[in-house]
Amino acid sequence: MPMNLHLLHTGPLSVNTFIVPLFENKVFVVDSANCAFSRDEGSLVSYLNSNSLEPVAAVLTHGHFDHVSGLPSLKKSFPDIKIAIHKSDSEMIGEKSRILQEKSLSQMGFTAFLPFVSNLPGVDGILEDKKTLADTFSDCNFDEKLKSALSDWKILHTPGHTEGSVCLYNKKELTLISGDTLFYHSWGRTDLYGGDENKIHQSLFKIHDYCDENTKVYPGHDMTGFLLGEN
Repeated sequence: MPMNLHLLHTGPLSVNTFIVPLFENKVFVVDSANCAFSRDEGSLVSYLNSNSLEPVAAVLTHGHFDHVSGLPSLKKSFPDIKIAIHKSDSEMIGEKSRILQEKSLSQMGFTAFLPFVSNLPGVDGILEDKKTLADTFSDCNFDEKLKSALSDWKILHTPGHTEGSVCLYNKKELTLISGDTLFYHSWGRTDLYGGDENKIHQSLFKIHDYCDENTKVYPGHDMTGFLLGEN
C-alpha cells in the first residue's frame, strides 16, 4: 500500500478501515466500524496504541451504520480526536443518530444493530467538495506540519450511495479512498436511505474526470489497490 497506509477489517460487514499517515506518529482514521456487536470493539485502538500512533481525526466517507459504529470507542480512547463528515450525512451521527440509522437498518432487517449506532459522537468538521482536510479542520489547533500533511488530501463530494458520500484524493500519492462509491468493477448500492442511482453514476464520471487514471483506489469493502484507469 502507498504511504504505509494501514488496513483493518472492522465491524459486522468487514469495512475497510484505513489508518492514514500524516507526519511522525500522527494519522487520521477513515470509517471505523469496530464495536461490541462484531466482537472487535478494541481492535482499532489496540492497533493504534501498539504502534504508537496518534489519531488526530476520524474521517467518514459516509454515514451508514457499518462505517460509523467505531466512533464511540475511538472517542473514548482519544477524547481530542476530531470527527468529520459531509453536511448531508451529518445527522447520521451525533445524539440523534438513531433516527436516520433506523431507516437503513429497517430496510435491511438488521434493527438488532441499532443500539450500536445510537447517540454517536457528534461532528467537529464538515467535509466540503474540492476543499482539503486542512480546510475542514482549519479551526482546530493543529501545528503547521500537520496542516500541511492534511492539505494533501482533497475531498470529492460523490453522492449516490448516500447524499453525503465523499471520496478522499491525494494527487501527490495517486491515492483515492473511495468509501462505498466506487468498488473494483462496481459501485455502491443505491437502494438504501439517501441512495440515488443517477447521482452515483454522475459521481463515477466525476471521479474519472478529476483523478489521474494511474490512481490506486481503496474502497470501503473488498478489494483494494486497483488502478482507477483499469476499472
